[in-house]
Amino acid sequence: MEYRPLGRTGVQVSQFCLGTMMFGGRADEAESNRIIDHALGSGVNFVDTANVYTGNESERIVGKALARDGRRQTTILATKFNFPQGDDVNDRGLSRRHLLQACEDSLQRLKTDWIDLYQLHRSCANVPIDETLRALDDLIRAGKVRYIGCSMFSGWQMVESLWVAKELGLNRFVCEQPAFHMLDRTAEREVIPAARTFGLAVIPWGPLCGGLLTGKYDRHHVDPDGRWQGGKDNFGREATAQAWDVIDLLRGMAAEKGCSVSQLSLAWCAAQPGVTAPIIGPRTYEQLADNLAAVEVSLGPDDFERIDALVPPHGVAVRYYDRANAVDFRPRAHRAGV
Repeated sequence: MEYRPLGRTGVQVSQFCLGTMMFGGRADEAESNRIIDHALGSGVNFVDTANVYTGNESERIVGKALARDGRRQTTILATKFNFPQGDDVNDRGLSRRHLLQACEDSLQRLKTDWIDLYQLHRSCANVPIDETLRALDDLIRAGKVRYIGCSMFSGWQMVESLWVAKELGLNRFVCEQPAFHMLDRTAEREVIPAARTFGLAVIPWGPLCGGLLTGKYDRHHVDPDGRWQGGKDNFGREATAQAWDVIDLLRGMAAEKGCSVSQLSLAWCAAQPGVTAPIIGPRTYEQLADNLAAVEVSLGPDDFERIDALVPPHGVAVRYYDRANAVDFRPRAHRAGV
């Protein structure tokens, strides 16, 4: 397992991050514990969750598992907030009120005194970024949070947040978590270049395109237990003819290298300039074991060129990033009806 710096911080994180969105849902607690034990035993030291995952169950399971045998001390623990936590109109978003309560709730569920990386799960156009950054800075100064980051921020939003932090003397974001994989390279247009320019780590989520890049699907086969049915996933994203061409190529390349399609896809993502640690989100122990073996897959210039020929840099074969970025970009005055 390789370790890489988390942006401009002195923290070193494993080249793959364990994502826990399945914990407490499709992966029950026993299977989730098995996944965590194997990941940590294989050298993974970076675990990502969110308060919204499976109705808070993911955080509870992760906290309980890391509380065993002192493993919390050696684990870089990340979580996220923003999405609704109840029916109260104020129990959501990036306001100071919601942020501080969300942090306290996550600390309790995670059975820890501090969160290593606290991330904005999405941007929130109706809350000025200075309000959010001031509250996050207070959490850092209180010792409840070590570092802060964002997810699915556009390039201009990242730069705005850095400018506000500098102007107000506040702690700044150290990383960005974008949707990024071989079939949707939108993040290469502005987000990853901005992150590289300003020293932010990039922690891609969905590096297997919701399972499409595992190789278990093709034009004529549907996995009855999978997310992709009839060429679309459970969010309505469509697999194009271009995407199937890429998957066919990957099958051939994987056979040449003696690895799985998912391992090849993960190795490609981890090798992209600016990428720190792709987030793998296994549902089973077997999926985790397969994913972690991606550290043994090496890609050369010819491999990258073959892939680029079908889905070039900045290219999109499955519109994944835009569909995942549920953000209101209208000016505040317009939204208020002014």
